[in-house]
Amino acid sequence: MNRRWAVLLGVVGVGLYVAWRSLGLSGAYIADGPRIAAGIGAKLLCSAEYVSGMSRAQAFDDVRQYSALLEHLDVSYDPVNQSVSASLLGMGEKRARYIEGLGCALDFSGLDARTEITVRPPNAQVLGVDWPRGNRVSSLDTRLQAHATALVRVDNEQGFNTRALLVVKDGHIVAEAYAQGADSTTPLLGWSMAKSLTAIMLGNLELRGLIDLSAPPPFPSWRRDARSTINMTHMLNMTDGLGFTETYEPGDDATTMLFDVPSAADYALQASAVHTPGQRFNYSSGTANLLARIYQDTLGSPQAAYDAFMDFIVQPMGLEHSTFELDPSGTFMGSSYVYASARDWARMGQLMLNDGVLNDQQIVSSDWIARATAPNASMNNKAYGYQWWLNRGDEQPTFPDLPEDAYFASGNRAQTVMVIPSLATVIVRLGWTDGPYPLASTIRQLLAAIDKGKPGHLR
Repeated sequence: MNRRWAVLLGVVGVGLYVAWRSLGLSGAYIADGPRIAAGIGAKLLCSAEYVSGMSRAQAFDDVRQYSALLEHLDVSYDPVNQSVSASLLGMGEKRARYIEGLGCALDFSGLDARTEITVRPPNAQVLGVDWPRGNRVSSLDTRLQAHATALVRVDNEQGFNTRALLVVKDGHIVAEAYAQGADSTTPLLGWSMAKSLTAIMLGNLELRGLIDLSAPPPFPSWRRDARSTINMTHMLNMTDGLGFTETYEPGDDATTMLFDVPSAADYALQASAVHTPGQRFNYSSGTANLLARIYQDTLGSPQAAYDAFMDFIVQPMGLEHSTFELDPSGTFMGSSYVYASARDWARMGQLMLNDGVLNDQQIVSSDWIARATAPNASMNNKAYGYQWWLNRGDEQPTFPDLPEDAYFASGNRAQTVMVIPSLATVIVRLGWTDGPYPLASTIRQLLAAIDKGKPGHLR
């Protein structure tokens, strides 16, 4: 490189540094921001394109909500290779590639164990048979349907980007409303609701006698230090005591794990013990990906884990429009990357409501359901079960106006599967809300409409 180019690049670099610092960005943003931004863009836009089938304009609008920097992504689509590439101001370029049945993952040179997995076709839709076994919905309540449709309309007039709202009562879908290009077949990203499904997968291994959740995880590197006292129940409860940060800034553990390394579980395995197991709750996507690795290691290989997921989760639950994405190492992204239709997310809620039975098949035990929905024993946040949030456990309920026995799967952008056993009700809300979403208000209005037989008052 000649001196002139070196000086020019130096000026550009200083200019970018000054510009980014003027936006209040930290040193980590400046050092790691381009790679993380490119990873976010490539991964999410790839899945939006090939898994969800969202419009490119809508998908980009979704991505840019995470940071002002993402407005400056350069994105290119390669339909032939079913991939998406992204860079930030020409820096940190990354590519994500789609494999049918496995979704998208970022490319890392020489590593993509996904290509070695034999993928099966998805469940064929069971025509003429009622949900949850089949795809027929013949139980819509006209009045409640109108109310759900109005709620979605009002949500989106207020900028909440609600895309699906579905209500199950007594085992039947009684209302479902869609918007912004989504319909009953659209796989929508659940973000951290993947954690709840990962827990169910481990519950299935327990049911089949393949795992003891009170035992330590099968990680040899943990047996030589303070992590040797961690058991899998600690991990399910997020009380394992590991030092994993979840602030979602460049350089943070969660963003590095999701968007800058080929193996999420390998990254999380490096976390050190900072608290005594069982004493302190620490929400950790790293732990969720370790749970996914436990699933794989128990079964023996990525192919065996995929086959078990299809045989013992997807097929018996009747999931029709769902993709659980893997990272390049071939491990399920247990923290974040399940794309599923509202009806499929509702199947997960109904499984929980039915004490582990769906479509006449026992997928997890009733005892596992009881443990999964019981408060943990930590000192700082007891309202969390086995990767499910609880309305009870702490001094004040999470949602004071909802029944105490309610519990829910929750994901970024206000993804929710709310289960209310005392009312035999499951409510699914999917969308892309930038900021707080009035979830309690939505749930209350739907419950009032069910119980009182009238629409109630819209926000």
